[in-house]
Amino acid sequence: MATYNILIMGASYGSLLASKILFGGHSVTLVCLPAEADLINAEGFRVRLPVKGRKDPVEIDSRKLPGKVSATGAGGVNPADFDLVGLAMQEPQYRSPGVRELLDAVAKSKVPCMSIMNMPPLPYVKRIPGLNYDGLKAAYTDPSVWDSFDPQLVTLCSPDPQAIRPPEEKVNVLQVTLPTNFKVARFADDRYTAMLRQLEKEIEAIRFEAPEGKIELPVKLKVHDSIFVPLAKWAMLLAGNYRCITRDGIRTAQEAVHSDLEEARSVYNFVFDLCVKLGAAPGDLVPFEKYAAAAMSLTRPASAARALQNGAPNIERADKLVQLIAAQKGLRHPVIDAGVALVDARLEVNRKKAA
Repeated sequence: MATYNILIMGASYGSLLASKILFGGHSVTLVCLPAEADLINAEGFRVRLPVKGRKDPVEIDSRKLPGKVSATGAGGVNPADFDLVGLAMQEPQYRSPGVRELLDAVAKSKVPCMSIMNMPPLPYVKRIPGLNYDGLKAAYTDPSVWDSFDPQLVTLCSPDPQAIRPPEEKVNVLQVTLPTNFKVARFADDRYTAMLRQLEKEIEAIRFEAPEGKIELPVKLKVHDSIFVPLAKWAMLLAGNYRCITRDGIRTAQEAVHSDLEEARSVYNFVFDLCVKLGAAPGDLVPFEKYAAAAMSLTRPASAARALQNGAPNIERADKLVQLIAAQKGLRHPVIDAGVALVDARLEVNRKKAA
């Protein structure tokens, strides 16, 4: 088995995927803020995972894994040294000084990239046939950061597992709250897809030494031939995450879905049907009932809602992306239109305050 050198931009969510990759003996470099980098280089990172049938979560300590982890700021990296790049930051962060330049260097290095963002990178959207891509740029904080990418070298991994950084812990601790799987679409090139399939096999084979013996861990990597599988997240985002944002503030994803189940279902099925129109097979996607059941455990507002509430001038706009794609297909949904308008208005207020 080959060992790979993998760069992950974003240490918070990125450490979840990194923890799984390190079991295979690969080297992972995390790009993050200087204070985070210093802490990870000194103490590694911890990921806490709930495991079915176990009272306490399992804690994975990166220092005890076969692979090597290091962390650095955006300036200290040559992307050409890596076999794979993971994009694990929030979409607005890619325009920030230093990160923007690194992203452009990644594009020009022609190293394959796997995004685990809620907002699919524009080059990935270009792998979906039949859309006017220029017409979708309005959904991106700064679409020009993606200009140098070859869509054939970008794939999308659905960020279904939910995780938080517990506020009382150091920033190198990640707590998984919903241990579902990462679902990644194949690359256009089989050589790069083979790398994903190797990681998939290694992660599947992980057995963790717990006091009660070797146990299997949740959160797998599943590789799919369909480029539409990761888009299953869109219906969840629009029925749940973005509906955490209300006129009066924010609510949990559980409340967003279950306080008006029929409205959530209507939005969800609209986005589901849109994905089918784009070319997805219904089997590529997740039925509403399954999502609604998972949403029962989502007892925090979504990260986009929290960022908006905390005054962020930009958040990921998957809501607007879906609205624009639907409009190109002659479709609209009143709840989505109202939600997009609400987020637009709230962002406008935040930007005025920031200025």
